[in-house]
Formats: sequence, C-alpha cells, structure tokens
Amino acid sequence: MINLDSTLGVLFKGYPNFLNQFRDHNIDILETRLLLRKTVVMRGEAAAAVFYDQSKFRRKGATPKRFQKTLFGQKGVQGLDGQMHLDRKRMFMQCMGQESILQLDNIFKNNWHIAVKDWQGRDSIKLFTEVETVLCKSACEWVGVPLSPEEVEERTSQLSAMIDSSGAVGFRHYKGRLARKKAEKWIENLIKNRHNRKSNEESIFSLFSEHQNSANNKLPTSVVAVEILNLLRPIVAISRYITFSALALHNYPHCANKIKKEENYLSNFVQEVRRFYPFFPFVAAVAKDDFKWNNTNFTKGERVLLDLYATDHDEKIWQRPEDFNPDRFKNWDGSAYNLIPQGGGDHYVNHRCAGEWITITLIKSAVGLLLDINYTVPEQDLSINMARIPAIPKSRFIINVSKLAT
Repeated sequence: MINLDSTLGVLFKGYPNFLNQFRDHNIDILETRLLLRKTVVMRGEAAAAVFYDQSKFRRKGATPKRFQKTLFGQKGVQGLDGQMHLDRKRMFMQCMGQESILQLDNIFKNNWHIAVKDWQGRDSIKLFTEVETVLCKSACEWVGVPLSPEEVEERTSQLSAMIDSSGAVGFRHYKGRLARKKAEKWIENLIKNRHNRKSNEESIFSLFSEHQNSANNKLPTSVVAVEILNLLRPIVAISRYITFSALALHNYPHCANKIKKEENYLSNFVQEVRRFYPFFPFVAAVAKDDFKWNNTNFTKGERVLLDLYATDHDEKIWQRPEDFNPDRFKNWDGSAYNLIPQGGGDHYVNHRCAGEWITITLIKSAVGLLLDINYTVPEQDLSINMARIPAIPKSRFIINVSKLAT
C-alpha cells in the first residue's frame, strides 16, 4: 500500500505515527513518502532481520543530510558500508571491553556522588539536565578529552543540542547544527594540539587520533572529530533513559522494592525501560538491488526505515506492549532483532549501537544511585509529548534531594 507523504504525520504525531497504521491495518510493512522520497517502513523481528542483511541494504545515502548536520556528523561510521564500516566499527568496539566499560562506570559513579552534594544544597533540580552534565564530564574523562570546569556547561549544552535537534525543525534544528559546528571545531583543535605536542598518552582519544584503516592510512582530523563526538554524544543521550528510569520508579513504586529484593530484576527493569519509553524512532537504509520480501517489491536505491519504536511495541512480540512490565524479560530469548531501541543485529558487524552495553551499565548504576538517595518528587507536568523527537518528560523530572539515605 502507498500512503500520502508521511512527513507531516511524523512531525505532528511522532513515535506512534506508523505504529498506529501498522495496528489499524494489521500489517508490518507499508509504503509511503517522507520528505517527498518514496520510503518503505517496516516493523517486527523478521523485518529487522532482513533490514540488517548486508546483502540487501546499505547505509550510504540513507540518512538525510539534516541528521548528519545535527546528530551523526558527516562521514561518520553510521553512513559506511562493507570493509570501511567493519574497520571503523572495530575502532569503536576496541573501547567496549568489560574493563573499559567498568572504568567509565566508576567515573560516572564518582561524578554522580560529587553532583549529589551540590543537589542537596539546592531547593530542587531538574534530573535530566543535571545528569546530562554528569554524563558529559564522565564521557570526556573516559575518552581522554580535556574539559576544564569553566567549559563543562558549554560542552554539555552543545552535545545536548545535537541530540535534541535530531527530530526537530526550525529553531531547535538550527541550534543543533550550530552546536555541531562548534563541537567539531573544539575536538579538531584538541586533535591538532595533541599532534603538535607529539603526546605518547594512552587514551581512547589517542586511539582514535592515531587509528589507521586497512590501507594503513590515518583518518582525516575532521573525521576523527566526528567519531570522537560519536562516543561523547551517545553517552550524554543516556540521560534520557536515566530520566525515564526515574519516571518508572515514580510511576511504578513497587519496582523499587523488587529491585532491592529480587535477583536479576534490575536487569529486567532496565530492559523494560529501554523497550517501553521512546528513544530514537527509526534507522534508515537503502536497497542495494531490486528484490521482493513480504509481498513488497523493494527497488534499488529506495530508502527503507526500520521502525524501532513500533518493533519494541509490536503486539506480536510483546504481550500487552503498552504495559510497563519488567517481568516480561524473565524468559526473554535474547534475540538481536526484537528488542532494538538502539538498533538490531550484531554489534561487531551490523550498524547496532556500539555503546549499547555502556547504556545498560550506566542505567543500572543510575537506578542504584537513585535508590541510595532521599528525594521527593514535587507536583509537576511529567507528561511525555510523543510528537516530540527525541521525547522527554515535559518538566525534565524535578526532584528535591535531601540527605543521603541511611
């Protein structure tokens, strides 16, 4: 079926736009137009498996320039295919070992405890905003990016704007573009200064700066800057999941008791937060050749979207998907294609988020840290505007922090 252009639908309805159409027509695939370009939109486990079949789809040319100029950056890993993608992905996965993630987790916890001391001296805080700052400081320390106390607010704001502009039009979009330009300039200058010093330091920053591809060529400074930001920015984006976790603890208070008492419940809780709450709605690819799947003809060069949100809320996969229920993960099969808030497939081979393990680790830590402090949640607007991409509770989750729990 071919619908009218869905651009306005996505703009005004947001995350549920295609999900509602899938449900209304009892389908898992539809043809439409987005930004006037013919586009196939899919959901579901089988669709995800096909979408990540590299013999059928490529990433080059899939992501509109407006997202490259805000969220991803140009010539980054998200738009590569074949050996170039494998080589660049290998660079990222070198940072994703258990020891490295544990190091980041410890840095995060230390910065959190420092922040809590400040929170206790204030009438109230916006958790989302404060956690963005904690994550920015932690990410920079972990990667080895110098960050003076005087520039923490500026750099956090830039990374935040890049994320927040990803689904925006108008002022929010152009704010993100400007933030990316400034952030790339910041990282490029750090790379050039490092080369001028001929530093022998061992860090992720130096690993990326000195990385050589399969042809033994270093990446251009501008590309290294994009990829370093592709480490920093997604870590700051975890603030959304942490805020949603706090919202879940508030809306479903029985979960806190189960986290404290039941083994593995924290892991199930975090997975349900990632499944239930809206993060980024789609990932894009382009058909390599003509082929037919699920009674749909795919044309070479045609753009295809895998709807992450609709898959994570697919009633064929998840019983009562609109219920928040961590226990559903007690018997989860661990499929790489049904729980896909950060993409699907294999982390090393496909375009699945390299930092997904970091995301899960830091959310777990944040939930534990939240349960270790005394705070109250004053009356506020905690509604989530599903038309806003990326989504966040309207109030940014205001809390009043008192003394540490005993």
